Amino acid sequence: MKKIAAAFILLLITCVVFAKAPKNQYVRIKTNYGECIIRLYNETPKHRDNFIKLAKQGFYNGTLFHRVIQDFMIQGGDPDSKKAKPGEALGDGDVAYTVDAEFRDSLFHKKGVIAAARDDNPKKASSGCQFYLVEGKRFTDEQLDQMEQTRLKGRKIPLAQREWYKSVGGVPHLDQNYTVFGEIVTGLDMVDRIAALKKDAKDRPLQDVPMTVSLLKKKECKWLDRILQKG
Repeated sequence: MKKIAAAFILLLITCVVFAKAPKNQYVRIKTNYGECIIRLYNETPKHRDNFIKLAKQGFYNGTLFHRVIQDFMIQGGDPDSKKAKPGEALGDGDVAYTVDAEFRDSLFHKKGVIAAARDDNPKKASSGCQFYLVEGKRFTDEQLDQMEQTRLKGRKIPLAQREWYKSVGGVPHLDQNYTVFGEIVTGLDMVDRIAALKKDAKDRPLQDVPMTVSLLKKKECKWLDRILQKG
């Protein structure tokens, strides 16, 4: 009887713990130009877990947003950028592994998403650490039609995503080529400010933009889940 009671109590505790667990993990990126909070997508678990692992290790702290292009994106996460000299070319630093591509039809390059950088490998596997935040721009129907015929090689942009690209903006030609694994839920203006910085011929800002990346605590994640669920 005691064993049954103990098992029941253990089961009850387990249920309570899981019931209180947040649905999503959120991360904070802080810079001298503001900060943003990002919700990592559960639909891309390999990228989500890898980013969480690196953030826990403090891997990104002190790395730079080393490549910025207005109306396109800001890129960071190169470990070589921590000690880079002014004007030094960046973008080749990485970790000793890649992350398998996780393309999802529902995840696309709208303004404010985080996506993984990569080289030209045929499997489109992602860099183990480098990422970019999308600024993008708005498109007209005519521009999107032309893009479908040329850069997308006939692939049609879903209607709902087309409306996003027209009203909010993004970079549709990257869809299904680079893995999108999260989105900014607050602080999108940080991306706009960094993207507008003066830069050199290699798109590196003339003034360094270091970042710190940290995980929000479970309590904060649960609060954001509730707020965002309410719309």
